[in-house]
Amino acid sequence: MTNFQELLHNLQQLGLVKCAEYLPNFVSEEANKNLSLTEALLDLTNKELEHIEQEKVKQRIRNARFPKSKRMIDFDFTFQPSLNRNELLELTSLSFMEQCANICFLGNSGVGKTHLATSLGVAACEQGIKVKFIVFHDLVSRFTKAYHKGTLERLIKVYANYPLLIIDEIGYVPITRDQADWFYQLMSLRYERFSTVITTNIPFSMWGQVFNNDAVSAAILDRLIHHSKIYKITGNSYRMKDYQENRDQNSSS
Repeated sequence: MTNFQELLHNLQQLGLVKCAEYLPNFVSEEANKNLSLTEALLDLTNKELEHIEQEKVKQRIRNARFPKSKRMIDFDFTFQPSLNRNELLELTSLSFMEQCANICFLGNSGVGKTHLATSLGVAACEQGIKVKFIVFHDLVSRFTKAYHKGTLERLIKVYANYPLLIIDEIGYVPITRDQADWFYQLMSLRYERFSTVITTNIPFSMWGQVFNNDAVSAAILDRLIHHSKIYKITGNSYRMKDYQENRDQNSSS
């Protein structure tokens, strides 16, 4: 085994994946740069650290459980002129999280609420922040199962402690009074501690019907809206747009 092969083997054994992958090109490239040993090793180890960070981002995105990975830059703002593109792009800096502010996306089905919410979650993952994405109905269903198992308090605390929690589709399915109480407990624990992003197709004035309790609904909204930015999306449905385009293509073929 040559010294080069042994070095390559050692890097692989140490788990320095990117260093081992980069080494063949690195040797010739660094020789041409006429760098010191320290500078050359710094360059090599930086490659490994970049790889490690990229893997951490991928893992955070997987753990967040997004339905699909979306980014704000890919959102079609020309189709939703009611939204300010620069303002939404600025949200990905996550400065709102420093004030523990919440983000609310309101609008009819298909207007891009989930895309926008997910893009904030992906941005957070890329910036080293732990995120959890969950559909509202799934959340309260988990609370119900935990209640019957005697683990409800623990589960609520788990969701209460995510630095960024994204709750999708609030209001699509009505919930029971007990479930409303549990959701209130969650929002109370997160209030002024962590940021929450929500999407809903129901006006806030109708949340009492969703939660089957006007008092609890008002208390939830009080904690959700107090420190929040609210975006009302009044445009058309992307899904209907795609359907129409596909139908037009099929009819012309």
